[in-house]
Amino acid sequence: MKKQVETYNPYTGEKLKSYNFNSNTEVNSKLETANQTFNDWSNKPIAHRVKLLKNLANLLEDNKQEYANLMTEEMGKPISQSIAEIEKCATLCDFYIANAENFLADQIIETEASESFISYDPLGAILAIMPWNYPFWQVFRFAVPTLTAGNVGLLKHASNVTGTALAIQKLFTDAGYPEGCFQTLIIQHDQMDSLLENDTIKAITLTGSEKAGRSIAALAGKNLKKTVLELGGNNACIVLDDANLDKYIDTMVNARMQNNGQSCIAAKRFIVTKNIYDIFLTTFTNKVKDLKQANPKDYDAYSTSMAREDLAKELEKQVSKSLQLGAKVHYGNLRDKAKYQPTIITEVTTDMPIFKEETFGPVAAIIKAKDKTEALNLAKNSRFGLGTMIFTEDIDNIYQDISQIPDGALFINEMVKSDPRLPFGGTKASGYGRELSKEGILEFVNTKTVYINK
Repeated sequence: MKKQVETYNPYTGEKLKSYNFNSNTEVNSKLETANQTFNDWSNKPIAHRVKLLKNLANLLEDNKQEYANLMTEEMGKPISQSIAEIEKCATLCDFYIANAENFLADQIIETEASESFISYDPLGAILAIMPWNYPFWQVFRFAVPTLTAGNVGLLKHASNVTGTALAIQKLFTDAGYPEGCFQTLIIQHDQMDSLLENDTIKAITLTGSEKAGRSIAALAGKNLKKTVLELGGNNACIVLDDANLDKYIDTMVNARMQNNGQSCIAAKRFIVTKNIYDIFLTTFTNKVKDLKQANPKDYDAYSTSMAREDLAKELEKQVSKSLQLGAKVHYGNLRDKAKYQPTIITEVTTDMPIFKEETFGPVAAIIKAKDKTEALNLAKNSRFGLGTMIFTEDIDNIYQDISQIPDGALFINEMVKSDPRLPFGGTKASGYGRELSKEGILEFVNTKTVYINK
């Protein structure tokens, strides 16, 4: 069994740091600490927990450059986007500062009883298994509502962002959260089964691949533990004949290429109706060509490096198989280790990997549709159900199609994105459950019916 995990800068290839894996004894100690902390933390007034959120938000703002640099070094995110990610985490804190007490308040229900209401009680220790692509945001959108509801959190982060995981643990401690309220576990795959079976873990949330989701859900189901799964996505971006390209083309490019294309909610399939296809392709290509490729520490950089070389190789393999089936490289498709040039592929059909599978990197698949009906049908032709975006000026006409989109989100004239005020999650192979908003803070509570006769 390996004794250490090593982190590397994907842009330079240089080794950053080594971290010792937690032994089984250390894991059990952390579980015991979590259990003991929960007994006290769960009884703290909500106002006290909200006060700590203010400390958390202030620390995020005060140290955003430090945290952003760490993310950029560990997974290659452009520094400007890393800073924006930290700022979004602070905004998340602000949202629950303003709303948590109301969301968690007892709900009075009129019945024949003298008094009846719904109480929202915390469950205990919640395990979060989180990915590397948004290493702060993914953790915070779990931790902030979950801890504010009175639970304690245990984080198993992706190994290539171990430094970020430990920085987040320290951040919660520095904000005044008690020891054991939020802990990072540095563990290996073969330690996961016993962790999930431990009685201290009451529920699990995972953001990751469909394969990982199925595995975790099976283990959790075996042990009758609730799960929230936010898995892969193959989002369609539908561009209709009347789309305003002058106004929205930058949004469309950003929807695919932001974070070097490494986003579950990125626009991966551009389904464009035939009358606007040529002008869209020309305009989109010109914008992609203008994206600055540079060192991620360059504040003007947009296209930098994928998080690991093996991920870039996997993307290259998906593209190559699609090219063998008849797709064409319209622009890009050059790889240098973990660096993958922003790429546009045309003549894409439904039997190709870049149509059927999740492509986690800066590759845009362009599909021509004859009309809106075919475009919608192509968009729905997916095992995934995270989100769809439609660009059109005929908003009144699109209302009738809202119920026809089976995804967890539908964005009109905007890229799919997470917002603290709105629930976030998917359908089908994209998972189940919701994060953020009121729905997110109530995912890991006991919704308890209280009925009193006097």
